[in-house]
Amino acid sequence: MTTEQLRNELEGRDAEHIVRRAWETYGTSLVFATSLAAEDQVITDIIARNKWPIPFVTLDTGRLFAETYLLLAETEKRYGIKIQVYFPDRDKVEAMVAEKGINLFYDSIDNRKQCCHVRKLEPLKRALAPYRVWLCGLRREQSVTRAAVQAVEEDTANGLVKINPLASWKEQEVWGYIAARQVPYNPLHDQGFPSIGCACCTRAVKRTEDVRSGRWGWEQPEHKECGLHGRS
Repeated sequence: MTTEQLRNELEGRDAEHIVRRAWETYGTSLVFATSLAAEDQVITDIIARNKWPIPFVTLDTGRLFAETYLLLAETEKRYGIKIQVYFPDRDKVEAMVAEKGINLFYDSIDNRKQCCHVRKLEPLKRALAPYRVWLCGLRREQSVTRAAVQAVEEDTANGLVKINPLASWKEQEVWGYIAARQVPYNPLHDQGFPSIGCACCTRAVKRTEDVRSGRWGWEQPEHKECGLHGRS
């Protein structure tokens, strides 16, 4: 089945159906890369509840919130799963910090993208290398850079197919699911953090602000991607 055929089949279908078809279609070539965001916790619940043997991977950039590490441990315990953690290359992090400083990302967008590349993009490439397809928690509603997200996409940056089961979901659907099934989530969400990344690059936002405005808050909306998704 081609990517286009699967996209046409799955666009508009419910999330559980999309994950099921992804597993049926790709089997052991499929992986779920979770950031432990609210959306990703929904997908984790769907996979674990159905006992599909889809592997879980995540990234530890070295600068995450303490609450994120606690949620990682809680999620593994709750669902009886193992989430494989990938770290950035130590030598590259040390060289970057030695050259540009520990908080280089505040100095320029280029510096921030370099930090994201070293701490996120390179580890993700290693995590995805054994697979052909990955599940992701992107939603169109999240930001201007994600408005065109589809249920099934070509991920040209990683040479893979990317499947977004929650592409069409609204925020209230995410939280409705979490409440109904008592899915564990990051308590920072209750403190005004709709999008949670590295602690140094994430802030709380007002309800009137864009969901992604708390990420890299010193930048304009069109710059608010690290290169993993959408425009960089």
